[in-house]
Amino acid sequence: MSFLEIVQITKRFDRQTVLSDVSAQIEKGELVCVLGPSGCGKTTLLRIIAGLETATQGQIIIDEQDCTLLPARKRNFGIVFQSYALFPNMTVLENVAFGLKQKKQLSREEREERTVDILRLVDLLEHKDKYPRQLSGGQQQRTALARAIVLEPLYLLLDEPLSALDAKVRVKLRGEISALQKSLGITTVMVTHDQEEALTMADRIIVMNNAVVEQIGRPREIYDNPATPFVANFIGTMNFYDHQGNLFAIRPEKVELVGRTESYDMVARVKALEFKGALTRIYSTLMDKTEICVDIPSEVFDGEKLHEDALVFLRMPQEHLREYPLEKAV
Repeated sequence: MSFLEIVQITKRFDRQTVLSDVSAQIEKGELVCVLGPSGCGKTTLLRIIAGLETATQGQIIIDEQDCTLLPARKRNFGIVFQSYALFPNMTVLENVAFGLKQKKQLSREEREERTVDILRLVDLLEHKDKYPRQLSGGQQQRTALARAIVLEPLYLLLDEPLSALDAKVRVKLRGEISALQKSLGITTVMVTHDQEEALTMADRIIVMNNAVVEQIGRPREIYDNPATPFVANFIGTMNFYDHQGNLFAIRPEKVELVGRTESYDMVARVKALEFKGALTRIYSTLMDKTEICVDIPSEVFDGEKLHEDALVFLRMPQEHLREYPLEKAV
């Protein structure tokens, strides 16, 4: 039995369906990312799991208990919002300790000890007397996280927790959140539109689009074997081309650049070159104007002496090709 079961959840606002027959199973201790573009329904799903929104149809089962109609205050979860929602007139210590005041079974000393332990865990103890305005974005995010986990919730919900931070801080905090989640063993559902966050942090990913689930799987599985053209296009970069009534897809790093005298599948003309550090991306077009990207190691590229408008000969290894019905094209 899964720890958290989402069973055929549908949500309608007036005539608009924002979730349509969504089902998923989340195991105890997993970090699952709900990934998709803006407006796909992922935040509504998170709010239904939290009890902040009521489903039109379906069930939410938590630890074998049907919680579909259970109010949020009785669900025992921690939540971190995109805006962090810290109390501006309280210090870090006071923000984190706030929820513990409701735990009447704990003595004052026990509440203080737990608060200090959590602040130490998220590396904020030396900032405990600062106010939110005195903290960096990353420190505010860790304060919100500490406030959520100090109550020892059954599960943790994260709503775009890193989107307000700059790129370098986001990368650092990805690792910190993942390490913290694993050390606590707390079941976590995280909503994000950032594929890189999902690929680097999640045990499994739920990919959503237009109110439905497109695919559920481990990051490598979803990257290597996308179930639909949408998933293929949304996760990483994917080349698509039409051949004999079918849609084929292949990752840029899987396309092989070969010599004119070798066996090849396509001839393309170089449109642009983009240096990306360890890799160089070659943008090319086929005779029918279909665009094909090729990623090759930059040291290999240096030896090729390619330039814009040059002809390139491409091999598409069968083992790396994905085939989709043409009517399901992106």
